[in-house]
Amino acid sequence: MEVGRLPIPINIRALLKNNDLMMAFLIVVLVAMMLVPLPTFLVDVLVVINLALSVGVMLLSMYVPRPLEFSVFPSFLLIITLFRLGLNVSASRLILTEGNAGDVINIFGSLVIGGDYVVGIVIFIMLMVIQFAVINSGAGRVAEVAARFTLDAMPGKQLAIDADLNSGNIDEAEAKKRRMEVQQEANFYGAMDGASKFVKGDAIAAIIVIIVNILGGIAIGVLQRGLDVTTALQDYVLVTVGAGLAVQVPALLISTASGIIVTRNTSTDTLGENVIHQLSNMRMLLGATVIVTLIGLVPGMPKLPFFLVAATLGGGTYALWRAERKRKQMEAAAKAAPPPPPPAVETPEQMMNMVVVDPVELEVGYALLPLVDEERADNLLHQVTNIRRQLLTELGFILPVVRIRDNLRLGPQVYRIKIRGEEVARGELYVDRYLAIPGGESDPSIRGVETVEPAFGLPALWITEAEKGRAEMIGYTVVTPLAALSTHLTELLRSHSSDLLSRQMVQEMIAHIRHRTPAAVDGVVPEMLNLGEFQDLLRNLLRERIPLRDLTGILEVVSKHAQVTRDPNILAEAVRQTMALTISNMYRDSDGYVHVFTFSPILEKTLRNSLSSGDGGLNLQIEPDLAQQILRSTGENMEKLAKDGFLPVLLCPRELRLAFRRLTEQAFPALVVLAFSEIAQGTKVKAHGMVEVPINRG
Repeated sequence: MEVGRLPIPINIRALLKNNDLMMAFLIVVLVAMMLVPLPTFLVDVLVVINLALSVGVMLLSMYVPRPLEFSVFPSFLLIITLFRLGLNVSASRLILTEGNAGDVINIFGSLVIGGDYVVGIVIFIMLMVIQFAVINSGAGRVAEVAARFTLDAMPGKQLAIDADLNSGNIDEAEAKKRRMEVQQEANFYGAMDGASKFVKGDAIAAIIVIIVNILGGIAIGVLQRGLDVTTALQDYVLVTVGAGLAVQVPALLISTASGIIVTRNTSTDTLGENVIHQLSNMRMLLGATVIVTLIGLVPGMPKLPFFLVAATLGGGTYALWRAERKRKQMEAAAKAAPPPPPPAVETPEQMMNMVVVDPVELEVGYALLPLVDEERADNLLHQVTNIRRQLLTELGFILPVVRIRDNLRLGPQVYRIKIRGEEVARGELYVDRYLAIPGGESDPSIRGVETVEPAFGLPALWITEAEKGRAEMIGYTVVTPLAALSTHLTELLRSHSSDLLSRQMVQEMIAHIRHRTPAAVDGVVPEMLNLGEFQDLLRNLLRERIPLRDLTGILEVVSKHAQVTRDPNILAEAVRQTMALTISNMYRDSDGYVHVFTFSPILEKTLRNSLSSGDGGLNLQIEPDLAQQILRSTGENMEKLAKDGFLPVLLCPRELRLAFRRLTEQAFPALVVLAFSEIAQGTKVKAHGMVEVPINRG
C-alpha cells in the first residue's frame, strides 16, 4: 500500500448495477427536489423526462396482454406521482423567485394558451375536470370493484386449479405457479385500488399549487417589484399556467394509463388488437355508414366531412363482408368434401385387426379435431399422457393405450368414450367457448349456452371469451373445453379401472415384481393362486379405488392367506386390513378427520344375524322391505354428509363390510364402506349419523 493513500473498497460499477440501491437513491433525489433549488436548465430536462415517462407508461399499458405483466404499476404510480410533485415544487420556486420556469415551460405555455392567461386558466381547469372528475373517478371505481370481485373469485379459482391438478391436466409445479398468479392478481387489484388515490391527490395538489403560484406571483410583483396588478398577472399567471399545463398533461396520460390497466380483461392480445377485432362488426359499420350518409344529405349540412367519413366506414364494411364470405366458402367446401374411403381389407391379417376391440376409445366429431392437433402446445394427446401418469401415481395402474379417432356419424361438437367397444359416456364441447360452472347460485347476467358439466353432472354454461373475465370475478369456475374433456375422461377411467385391468397387464406387473424382488412372487403365483384369481383380487381392490402401488405387500398378504382360501373376495378383504393407513389417508380431510355414519346397534345386530355364507363370501339374507328401508336411511345419511361438504363414508364391523357393500353398490355406487379395522391408529373419526330402521320384534 502506498503511504498517504487510503484504500477505497467501493466498487462503483457494482453499486450502479444494484437495482434496489439505485431505486432507493432515486426516491431520495425525488424528495430532495422539493427542498433544493434547481437551475432552469435542469427543470427543462425534468419536464421532458416527465413527458417521456408518461407517454411510455401509457403505451406499455396498451401493449401488455395481461395487467399482471405490469404488476409493478401501483408502486411505479407512487414514484412518478412523487416525481411530478417535486417537479411542481421546483417549478413554483423558480416562478416565485425569478419569474421564469425554464424555456420548455415558457414555450409550452405560449403554444398551448397563445399568450392569453385567461384562456390558459380555462384550459387548465378543463384538464383538471377531465382528469379528476372523469378519468380518475372512473378508474378508481373500477379498481375498487375489481379488487372486491377478484377476492370473491379466489376460492373458485383455487378449486379450478385443484381440479386440473387432480385430473392430471397440470403438474404440481404448474399448480403452484397458477396459485401464485391468483394471489398476485388479488394483490395487484387491491394495490391499484389504493394507488388510484395517488393520482386523484396529485390532481388536487396541482389545483392548489397553481392558485398559490398566482396569488404569490401577484403579491411579489406588486409588493416587491412595484408592478401594477395587470402587469403582474401577465407576467406570473402566464408562466404559472404554462408550468401547470406542462406538468399536468403528462399526469393526464398517467391517469389514462391507470384507467386502461384496471379495465383490461385477461387476454393474449394487446389492447389495439382486441379493440379492432371486437369492433369489426359488419352490421354496426353498415348502420353507421347509412346514418352518416343520411345526415350528410340534410340541407345545409357540409357535405365533404360527412361523405368522407361515410366512405371510410363503407370501405371497412366491404372489407369485412369479403372476409366473411371467404370464410363461409371455406367452411362449405370443408363440409361438402366427402370423407376419405376406408382402406380396402385385402388380407386375413388385416381382417382380424378389424375385430380387435381397443380397451379405451375416444371418438370426436369433426368440429373437435382442433383439440387433437399436434401443433398445439396443449392438445388432447398430451392430456392423455398426463392422465396415464396420474392414474399410475394414484392407483398403481397402467392405463392401456387410448385410441383417439374422428367419427363423422357423431355431431360436430359431440364426443363419446367407449370401454372395450361399448359406449359408457358422451358429451358436447364448444372449442371456441369456455365452460363456466357457478360456485353457488347462477347469475342471470352471465349469458351462454346451458349445459351440464360432463364429469360430475353440475349445471353449467358455455360462455364466450368476452364473458370469461366477468364470470371469474363473480365466482364461476371457468375451464377450457380441453380441461372439461380431460376431467370427464379421468373420472370415467377411475371408475372403470377394474374393467381395464387385463390379464396381460397383470402378467407384466408380476414379471416386473419378479425381476425386482423374486421372493415376493415365488411360490405364490401361480402356485397358490393362478393368474386369473390374482387378477380378480386386484380388480376387487380397484373397484373400490384401493391403489395397487404396493404390489409386493399384496403378494405377501396372499401368501399368508391363500393356504386357507383362494376366494378373491375374501383375499381382497384381507389385503384391505393391511392397508389401513393408506385407506385412512384417502378419506381424511385437511383437519385430520374421517367423517362417517354408522349402523344403529339394533340394525347391526340384525345384519349380523342375517349373514350367510355363499358364493364369493358372506351375503345378507334379509327381507326386501327391510332392504328398502336400509337403503332409504343410508341415502338420507349420505345426503346429510354431502350437504356438509364431506364424502359419504359408512363405518361398520369388518364382517359386515363386504356384504353391505354388495347390498348398496347398485343403488349408491359413490358410497364408501369401511371397516373399523381399516381406520389407522391415531386417525380421528367424526360420526354424523346412524342408519336406523324400525325392527319388527314380533
